[in-house]
Parts: sequence; C-alpha cells; structure tokens
Amino acid sequence: MAGLRLGPLLRYTDGSSATVWVESDRPCTAEVRCADGARGSTRTFRIAGHHYALVPVSGLTPGTATEYEVLLDGTRVWPPPDSRFPPSVIATSPADEGTRIAFGSCRWAAPPAGGHDPVGPDALDTLSARIAADPEAARPDVLLLLGDQVYADEISDATRRWISGRRDLAKPPGDQVANYEEYARLYYESWLDPEVRWLLSTVPSCMIFDDHDVIDDWNTSEAWLADMRATDWWRERLLSGLMSYWVYQQLGNLSPKELATDPLYAAVRDSPDGTDVLRTFAARADADPASVRWSYRRDFGRVRLLMVDSRAARVLKEDRRAMLDPGEAAWLREQVLDGRGDRAGVDAGDGEREGAREGEREGRPAGDAKSARAGDTMGAPAGDREGPYDHLLIGTSLPWLLPHLVHDVEAWNAAMCAGERGARWARLGERIRRGADLEHWAAFPSSFDALADLIAEAGTGPGAPATVSVLSGDVHHAYVAEPSWPGRTPDAHVAQLTCSPVHNSVPLSIRLGFRFGWSAWARALGRRIARHGRCAASAVSWRRTGGPWFGNQIMTLTLRGRSARLRLEQARAERDGTTALHLITDRELA
Repeated sequence: MAGLRLGPLLRYTDGSSATVWVESDRPCTAEVRCADGARGSTRTFRIAGHHYALVPVSGLTPGTATEYEVLLDGTRVWPPPDSRFPPSVIATSPADEGTRIAFGSCRWAAPPAGGHDPVGPDALDTLSARIAADPEAARPDVLLLLGDQVYADEISDATRRWISGRRDLAKPPGDQVANYEEYARLYYESWLDPEVRWLLSTVPSCMIFDDHDVIDDWNTSEAWLADMRATDWWRERLLSGLMSYWVYQQLGNLSPKELATDPLYAAVRDSPDGTDVLRTFAARADADPASVRWSYRRDFGRVRLLMVDSRAARVLKEDRRAMLDPGEAAWLREQVLDGRGDRAGVDAGDGEREGAREGEREGRPAGDAKSARAGDTMGAPAGDREGPYDHLLIGTSLPWLLPHLVHDVEAWNAAMCAGERGARWARLGERIRRGADLEHWAAFPSSFDALADLIAEAGTGPGAPATVSVLSGDVHHAYVAEPSWPGRTPDAHVAQLTCSPVHNSVPLSIRLGFRFGWSAWARALGRRIARHGRCAASAVSWRRTGGPWFGNQIMTLTLRGRSARLRLEQARAERDGTTALHLITDRELA
C-alpha cells in the first residue's frame, strides 16, 4: 500500500481550480477529493527513486472554502487519523474581497520536536499555530517564500549524522549537501515539521530560490563560478539543486494551463523514470542560463505578482554584468506593462520575440511562448484607463533598495572589479566581493537603474496602480524604504518591503551593522566610497520609513480595492512555553 511521504502542499489556486503537491513512497495514483464534490487525480512520476504528483483539482466553487482529503491508490492518507489540526481546505475567495499576502524568507530547518531551538521560535510554525487555534481568524490568501527554503550549505545536526552514514564528510563538499538524495532529505526535514506541514496544506504558496537553496553567494561573479566549476563536486551539487528545486518548488508555482503546455513536465510524466530527462534540463540550465526561465507571474484579481529570478539569470561577464539576462529583462518589462495600452503593445513585442526564441529552444511552438510563460490571467484590455491591476508586486529574493552605505559599497566594488582603478584594485575587489557578500542589485548598477526606471514607468500616468511594492528577504532584518525620483513623482506609492528571516540567526554583528548602515554617518561614508569608485549618481534616491527590525518575522500585505495595509509580526517565546506572533508595525501604504 502506498504511503504519503511528504505533503500535501496546496500550491496554485484560482476561482475554480487548484494544484496539490505530494510525495509518496512508491508509484501510485494520487487523488484529491473535496467536500463540495470537486476532485482530481494523476499518476505519480519518478525522479531519482522518489515518487511525486502534482494533482490538478477542477470544479471548485468560487468564494468558498472546501475541506479536502488525499488518497493514494484509493486509500485515504490525509488528513492523518490522529491529526491535532483542523481539516485542510482549498479556499477560492472572490477577488473583490481583497487579497492577503504573507511573505518572508530564510527558513533554516526546525529542530526535532521538543529539541532546543538555537535560533528562536519559527515564524511559520507560530503563524500555523495561530491559524489552527482560530480557524475563523483572518488567514493569508497566499504565502510567498522568497528564497532559502532549504540550506544546502548549513545543515542541521540530524541531517549531518544522516549524511555521515552515507559518505565520508572529510571529503568535499563535507557536511554540505552533495546530491539529489541529500536534497530530498533537506525538504523532508523542513516540510515534515507538523505546523509547517499543515500550514502548507491549507495556505497556497508561491516560491523562488535564493543562494542557500544551492550555495551561499551562488553566482556572485564570473571568477567565483570558474572556481566552483574547477572543483570535482560542484556540478553534481548544482544539477541536484536545480532538479530538486524544479520538483519541490517550481512545479507548484505554475498554473494548470501552464503545466498543460510545459514540455519538460510532459516528458517527465511520460517517462517511466524522469531522472535523465530532468538532469538534461538542469545541465542545459547550467550551460546556458538564458535558455530557462524560473521567473513567473500570478494574478490575484487586480493584484499582479511577478516573482523574479535574481540568481540563475545573471550575466556575470565583468564588462556587461547584469542581474537579469536580456530575455529575462524583456520578460519582466512585458509583464509589468501588459495591459497598459500602447506602451505595453510596443514594449511587449521585444519580449514576445525573445519568448518565441525561447520557445523554439525548449521545443515549444513559437506562438506559445507568451502564453506558456506569462500567467493564467492576462489583465484588462489594452487602453483601459483604469489599468490592468491596482497593485504590482515584484518578488525578488534580494532587496532592490539597501541601506545607503551597503549600496554604495556594492556599487564601488562593482567598479573596482570592472577595472575602474586598475588590475590591483580589481583583484582586491573580487576578494572583498566574496568575503562581504556584495552581490545584491546594487552590485549590478545597470540592472539597479533599469529596475528603477521600470518601476517609475509602471507607477506613472494613466492606468497606474495604487502601489508598486518590491518584496524581498535575504538580509536577516526587516525594513520599509521609499524611493523618489528627481523631477518625477510616480502616481503610485512605491516601496521596498524587506522581511527576513522567517527562522534563522540574527547575530549582534548584523544588528549593529545594519543599524549603522541606515544612519546619516554611514550615508556620508558611503558617498566618499562611491566617489573613489567614480560611481555615477543613481537616478533614484530613497529613505528608510520603517525599521530596521530584527527577529524571526513575517510580513503581511492586505490589498483591497486601491488600499494597501502592511503588518509585520515577530515570533517570540511566551512564559508558558508557547510562542506567539507579536505586532511590530501596522500601517497604511495607500
């Protein structure tokens, strides 16, 4: 009899359909049955000895929340008979009731039940406990996990013991993940946590990777990548990281319509064992990052979410460094401006042509490039002066706007590494870049400015949304920063909203460093450093309007009509041994 190894995870939802991800312990038919009669089923597919299914559910009733159960070969495996949690549900709230989006990043695996937690209460665990205790309370409509869902380079003691029973930790990569099986163990450890398992079964989720999903400072520079490729373990690590990300995270990001036209998904499912098919795909993604797109779009009524890959899509050549390759940048522009009248039509052409080329490379018909990538709901007709969306969310694991000192140091470092002060400074710059993790948007100055221009354009003129928010994590603190453009005032409220970690350490050095980094003294120091690098002045300036806040935390945006409200809550231990989310800030954005 087939058993449920991991999941279920409720991934995609809209008004009438959903997808539910599961991992079973053997081949089987996975089925989801809802209390209102909606259902779906599919056969599992096999990757590296593991069995998975992404079950499409259709026939859901808009504006309802229906309980569901999971069956494997006709036997119910979820919810477990002894569950202490309420039944898992699939909710299809009508768009006019607003959208509540919770987000954060950087979740190190929770310790075993009853074990000491060295990094403090887990914000996702605590959120789950609150929802479970009061099912009638407001819950997120979607959970955005903005990177570092697993830590391939910072494993727990339990996983270290498990790996040591498989291979010699004295040989590279030592006590880090080496292959697909060890990645599967990371996800198992992280998502089997009871609170998180139930939360992910009942709140839809969207995910994107960051560096620790593969390795710290992944794709920092061309020299870094060359050094990694010279090792005898990196290729297996990277291919396993991309393969496992596709299985455990990326598949669930896509809508049923996108999945139906995805050639890789079809090839994996049609094969008795999809390991070689998926490995070939990962190898191509490594050899030619521009041939694969990990970014994606989701529309929630009149809220548009663009989840942007700021890791794998980088151009690392020093003379043309970019956070996004040209095709990725064109795609982002197309999605931002889609439905915005003539501008969208003109600018989308380049994106569509690039998409067509990608479709040809991936074996899709050229005409399907846009539909397979753009998302399930394409917004209002061009020319609609109200615009296609009221709120634009750009999810990028790395913050666009950083503390001013950090920004200026990264821009200076990019100039040094590019040879602005000669070869000696370039060599020093590369060492500093790696040692200080200088690889955010500011370290790619042309990309930083391009994103600033795109955001200003998106937020200005007829059809402008009420808000444009850049959602990020990575930096192990939370803050709100608001930009301004000299001589230009967008009609939308624009903000950088950063929230991390969900569950990780925040050492004193980070607290002191970022507090100073936001100060006036640090800003003056940063200007001096930037002058040494002969850095051009940025087209945008910004100020911190909230934070910095430190702790294990989660942010929530509540978007209703053209209003937007932001809440930040931190997980803290209570005297009775429980944990609770404490309100840190609650403010209107628009």
